[in-house]
Amino acid sequence: MSEVLVLVDHVDGAVRKPTLELLALAKKLGEPSAVFIGGADKAGEAAEKLKAFGAEKVYVVDDTEIKGYLVAPKAEALQQLAAKVEPAAILIVSSYEGKEIAGRLAIKLESGLITDAVDLADDGTTTQSVFAGNFTVQAKVTKGTPIITVKPNSATPDETAGAGTVEEFAATISDGAKTAQIVASQPRKASGRPELTEAAIVVSGGRGTGGNFEPIEGLADALGAAVGASRAAVDSGWMPHSFQVGQTGKTVSPQLYVANGISGAIQHRAGMQTSKTIVAVNKDEEAPIFELVDFGVVGDLHAVLPAATEQIEAKKG
Repeated sequence: MSEVLVLVDHVDGAVRKPTLELLALAKKLGEPSAVFIGGADKAGEAAEKLKAFGAEKVYVVDDTEIKGYLVAPKAEALQQLAAKVEPAAILIVSSYEGKEIAGRLAIKLESGLITDAVDLADDGTTTQSVFAGNFTVQAKVTKGTPIITVKPNSATPDETAGAGTVEEFAATISDGAKTAQIVASQPRKASGRPELTEAAIVVSGGRGTGGNFEPIEGLADALGAAVGASRAAVDSGWMPHSFQVGQTGKTVSPQLYVANGISGAIQHRAGMQTSKTIVAVNKDEEAPIFELVDFGVVGDLHAVLPAATEQIEAKKG
């Protein structure tokens, strides 16, 4: 059975959940092989996690010489590993960085590329949500090694252990790949909530909040959810752009999406309508968002959300 390479998305060796989802999808196509590009001292921690979720092999690429450079070195490392392994496919998380790596890699390998997949079949056929979420299409790479980026929350991690054999791989990075470098960075202030694009539950607020996001944040914390916002809320200065869900913000696909005081314009719908279950709270019963939801509540979010939060906390207690 051919190997399927999965590029590991991690923070200092801590493997992020979307990578575990990719390992589950990789099992449909062949033997999952994780590719860890990072510090050699962090590889052991990552390898144990990857092994627990099905990685048969873990290729470790020490990033000592390339750390701090932008995506080009990672694309070159993957190209060289792919030339050695000849994988059945290469799976990458559909993040901004992941999609750029995938694009560069597709050119280097002269292979077909599919981005933002939300499902993957045993024969390599992908499912995508396209044209602002108005259509669902199936596609399949027909040339070279299929390179596929997959949106977070598109699969359930499968905690079935693999062999987890660790193999070091030394990539030769060209000078041309080292022309863009990060010279300074500042860590984002931790909120204690999950990352918006990775969260299983997202609670968002819009113009109907009137700028008061306390009910949104209260419900999110009760549910262990991430907080999102509509473009109207961001444009009004109530929330930073990093919280925006929509066509010009972030695309999310959680198990549960709760939209509060959001009218449901196509700009917002494009960023969340692939969510598994959608709940809306809006005092306008004619709001377009109600055309999309699984459950709708016609009411003032400032009354509904605190009551819901209180009930959730009571059940937890």
